[in-house]
Amino acid sequence: MNDQKKRGCLRVGLRWTIRGVTVLVVALVLAFGVVCRTALWDRFYLFPKQAKAWAQFRAERIEPTLDDGWNEYRGCLHSHSELSHDSAISFPDIVKALEIADVDFICMTDHYEDGKADYSLGWSGMHDGILFIRGYELDYGLMPWGIPEGTVFLKSDEPRALAKRIHELGAVLFFSHCEQKRMWDLPELDGMEIYNIHPDFSDENIRQLAPQILLCLNAYPDQSMRLIFDRPKEFLARWDDLNKTRHITGIGANDSHQNVGIRGFYTAKDTLVLKGTGEKTEISGEYKLNFFTRLVLRLFFGPLEPDRQILRFELDPYERSCRYVNTHVLAKDCTEKDILDSLRAGRAFVAFSMLADAKGFTCLMQGSKKKAVMGESIALEPGLKLQAAAPNRCRFTVVKDGENVAQSEGTELVFAVRMPGKYRVEAELNILGEWTPWIYANPIEVRAATI
Repeated sequence: MNDQKKRGCLRVGLRWTIRGVTVLVVALVLAFGVVCRTALWDRFYLFPKQAKAWAQFRAERIEPTLDDGWNEYRGCLHSHSELSHDSAISFPDIVKALEIADVDFICMTDHYEDGKADYSLGWSGMHDGILFIRGYELDYGLMPWGIPEGTVFLKSDEPRALAKRIHELGAVLFFSHCEQKRMWDLPELDGMEIYNIHPDFSDENIRQLAPQILLCLNAYPDQSMRLIFDRPKEFLARWDDLNKTRHITGIGANDSHQNVGIRGFYTAKDTLVLKGTGEKTEISGEYKLNFFTRLVLRLFFGPLEPDRQILRFELDPYERSCRYVNTHVLAKDCTEKDILDSLRAGRAFVAFSMLADAKGFTCLMQGSKKKAVMGESIALEPGLKLQAAAPNRCRFTVVKDGENVAQSEGTELVFAVRMPGKYRVEAELNILGEWTPWIYANPIEVRAATI
């Protein structure tokens, strides 16, 4: 009898244990579904549809036939290397990333080292078919390119005097990080960033993004990175306002660092060392392994060999940030002088290449005898037309002096120009029913007709 009671109690206990575990598992699944509902939606519904839509753009691409008379070069502007304190990527590895991203030139913007910006450091000229242009991201947002080799700027330099010196050296001067306070009256200024990946990322709620990153990044890395995008309304408004009274070239900033992530190394001391992907020597943490953790690491990451990198997780590999956005330049040749002359003039457009390849986009003013491309000017005359052509069907918006004046859909735009002013074109792609910014072209100035 006692044995029967014991067996009965065991059965009852087992049933209640199973019920409790089942309830707990169901509760955990429900909690996971509630917390990660957006990430699950993106992973299994939205991102697959987006990936198909982006692939469709590639399949439907048609080379524009509108001829502006220039060669086009795709660039990566505002980029860091191992010369910066917050990046560990070497120049040979940058080349590999740029080859994947199909980039023709890169304008570097490393940070001060020991309070100095030394223009004898880093690469310049052609390397494996890619043009490197030296540069530093100086204080107060000053970002010059075309500085003579061997020049040294100091962190203590007074900004207005430094800008004057940069101009005297024949360099071009742009403002970086235009979300911050800048000296907008600076006469030496040639241009500004109208988009930068870093401030676009910085305004995100990382806790809200974490489930999407964990669930989606491996399967849909490009779509996951695009989660940070917001239309740069404030930058565009500032750009249009400045261009009412002067010439300011707009560029896109990749702000490439390859430093948002973590690396893990196994050491001879039987420890796991963690470092950030942008850290050269600094250690984020070191952990002694035991039988269980050693087994788990072997299971997921393979053999444990001293000094071997056994894991790497990163949000911003260089090739991905270099494809996210690009500045396309119209120039005679891919030389430092030609590229910088075109950037100064504004013969350029900004494109979000991750969505669709914008190479071949053309924008010009066509008169009876003359034409003008982005960054140039032309006199108003009867029959003057603004023309644009894109390699994919899109929605064109004509912006005159900061105001939208026309919209049309298709692969070509023709707009009759009847008033002087500065005209620029935007192009958006229809992605799953949502018009998504794709291209921002620099303005063309239409001067009042002379009598």
